[in-house]
Amino acid sequence: MQKDVVIIGGGIIGLSTAYYLQKSGHQVTVIDKGSVSEGASFVNAGYITPSHIIPLATPGMIAKGVKWMFNSSSPFYMKPRWDTDFFKWSWYFHKSSTHEKVAKAIPVIKEINVLSRELYKDILASDDFGSFHFKHEGLLMLYKTEQAGADEFEVAKKAQFEGLEARHLDKDELDKLEPNVQIDAKGAIFYECDAHSTPTEIMPKMLAYLKANGVVVKTDETVENIEVSNEKVTKVITDKNTYTPDEVVVASGSWSNEIAKKIGAKIPLQAGKGYRIDLHKSTNITLPAILMEAKVAMTPMNGFTRFAGTMEFSGINKTIRKQRVEAIANAAKNYYPEIEITSEEKDLAQSGLRPVSPDGMPYIGRTNYCKNVIFATGHAMMGWSLGPATGKLVTEIINNTKPSMDLAAFHPDRKF
Repeated sequence: MQKDVVIIGGGIIGLSTAYYLQKSGHQVTVIDKGSVSEGASFVNAGYITPSHIIPLATPGMIAKGVKWMFNSSSPFYMKPRWDTDFFKWSWYFHKSSTHEKVAKAIPVIKEINVLSRELYKDILASDDFGSFHFKHEGLLMLYKTEQAGADEFEVAKKAQFEGLEARHLDKDELDKLEPNVQIDAKGAIFYECDAHSTPTEIMPKMLAYLKANGVVVKTDETVENIEVSNEKVTKVITDKNTYTPDEVVVASGSWSNEIAKKIGAKIPLQAGKGYRIDLHKSTNITLPAILMEAKVAMTPMNGFTRFAGTMEFSGINKTIRKQRVEAIANAAKNYYPEIEITSEEKDLAQSGLRPVSPDGMPYIGRTNYCKNVIFATGHAMMGWSLGPATGKLVTEIINNTKPSMDLAAFHPDRKF
């Protein structure tokens, strides 16, 4: 049965959801408060990462956050501030950071990432967006210290147990994989299960396809109020229009908590800011890599190389902290000595806000607060990776068909 669906949010999650809903014959309207040309869906590292099986909420992470709290160039930075929502989120994060909960999360994170990787391949094969940059060639975890290498190898063993392809590379093997690049690292863990892409290429193509196939996209439009009657949303009221949908999908990224409050729901969520520097010159790099000690990601994209990273909890803002940009540039030079990042390239750095749940698991599913509201948010650093899987799962919920995987771990009303 065709339904009128309003999706609040036009990032990779919102557009992926619109794609699968449109394919299922629904009438879809996407509302975004911006222009759908910036933010986390455009500045991310472009990874599709089954290897990222460990959630952000791990034992010891809070202690690291406190240690780094007053260092604005640290990889994981929490700006001291008085914010009740942040205090609650921090407490839930602490409660989620146990070995038992991490162990339960691993197979779930792996499953949804593999699902999404295969869906990216399906989309590419469909030619719906035309050709686009997508390479299933693996991901390097470069390490400089034996401890970092040993720690990541433990993760690799967990990945192997889950059926993912991962192996250790010594320096000679690393140099054979990247023969035309000087890399200052002792070795790497190579996750052959991973892929990478170019978000700035895919997003416009996805948007153009949706518009050409009947999806209404409303940009620069802000949701101001949501009317609820008999536990169902009856009206979505923006600063420009009023909508009366059958279903509402909240895919508003870091702003999803604000939307949730309008229907009385409680979605613990914090904005985790990430930065990127793009180099539009030849680097001879062919494989994406995470610079482990620096917590910086590097991706050879279509026509340029991107260095991205940091997790900054400082609230919702667009502030570019020069110290954090400098830290990324220094990391690039530290691992790739031939790389020269100019002051102009640093000045063009951009940031994006990633919606982070306390337990590192996304929110995907119907909320008990409103019968016709589905949340699709909280993906943290895996938003790009999980776009297609989330869109497909939301569509299966609306179609009332069996979901491609068990959604219990993603329930938006779960207790922490």
